[in-house]
Amino acid sequence: MFVRSILALSLSCIFTGTAFAAPTTAEQPLSPHKVTSIAIEDPIDPLAVESSAASTVNTGSASEAQISQQELNDLDQAANTLQNLEKTEDKTADTAIAAPSTTTEKATPSTTETTTPSTAPSTTKSSNANKASWTLDGINNAEWYENIGKGQFPVYARAHVMLNNSHASPGAIDGSSGMNTLKAISSFQQMNGLKPTGELTKETWDTLVAKQGGKPAFVEYTITEADLKGPYAASIPRDYALQAKMKGLYYTRVTEMLAEKFHMDEDFLKKLNPKATFKKAGEKIVVTNIRNELPENIHLIVAHKGAKQLYLFNAQNQMVGSFPATIGSSDTPSPTGTYKVTGVAPNPWYGYSPSNFVQGNNRKPLSLPPGPNGPVGNIWIGLSKKSFGIHGTPNPSAISKTASHGCIRLTNWDANDLGKKVKSGVTVKFLE
Repeated sequence: MFVRSILALSLSCIFTGTAFAAPTTAEQPLSPHKVTSIAIEDPIDPLAVESSAASTVNTGSASEAQISQQELNDLDQAANTLQNLEKTEDKTADTAIAAPSTTTEKATPSTTETTTPSTAPSTTKSSNANKASWTLDGINNAEWYENIGKGQFPVYARAHVMLNNSHASPGAIDGSSGMNTLKAISSFQQMNGLKPTGELTKETWDTLVAKQGGKPAFVEYTITEADLKGPYAASIPRDYALQAKMKGLYYTRVTEMLAEKFHMDEDFLKKLNPKATFKKAGEKIVVTNIRNELPENIHLIVAHKGAKQLYLFNAQNQMVGSFPATIGSSDTPSPTGTYKVTGVAPNPWYGYSPSNFVQGNNRKPLSLPPGPNGPVGNIWIGLSKKSFGIHGTPNPSAISKTASHGCIRLTNWDANDLGKKVKSGVTVKFLE
């Protein structure tokens, strides 16, 4: 039965994402704009989202959604899929081991100048890591080889982009091995009929390359006047009372905005472009060649707390996407049970309420302005469980590595990707 299938899932169960080819041009920036008509409680009450600023909103009052027998069967099948995934994953694969940050990889230069991320560690498992350099051509021509090992290498950077474009999100792209990389590879394998071990095998690599369709993983991007104009905030104070006085919780620097625009870790972006000032229009930099375009037919969302992953299934019960996620904490756990999506609100105002949790010395309710650096990022996907939802974050590189106030936290780009395609009434199931 469904309940037994759910309970059988291990807390360490890991799942993952989907696949699409990348475009030849980079995606447009996540441009925050002030929305004054959405003032809602924290954690946001999805039923308070105004229909003028959100997608179709279901105003049903039941916190535990009613699900049909077919939906119950679909959830049972999805649970079985994830059970099988857990059984075949190799938790000891090199890509599951976080890379140290104290040594530096020395990539063999090609005919052009090599830029090497300073935190890229060396590998003791294979000298083949030195076959690719950190140049634009070097990364785009990086090829799979045996025993890649743990670390930060061009082959992982190229793989991250291809995984992202296949909707098996690795989170913030940084070219490193790690648990988010393993989960993304495992999900990609599951979605493409490969044994989901989480290991970057030759078969997996060839499938990724085929789905990428010959498009480069990294491209040259020219910084524009609009990139420099912003708006930007001088800084974002930690105190919510000070945030409430700001016009908007905007990006604070060009590199932060560009990193989110191209789904990259900000430090990785800067290390790939050590000579860039990020202050001049017309300056050329190396960035990822990514896209955001999930399938239309999202039928079921599974939030797995132990795996720290969000999984998407279509009406045929096929996994079509996955994202690393932060789902609650021991102090403020996420709910259990099954709920429905009630609406989507871009750039929501954030209503802080000390009755939910106390931030600093703030004992009175506060209304924080919209922006990508707001507590819920720049999008909110409401659930029929009051005060809970799926949302973005001001700290994308920390996703699945920290805790939340009970909601499902994704990178801003993954949350926006989902928000564009998810419909009201879609079933969301929380698994332990």
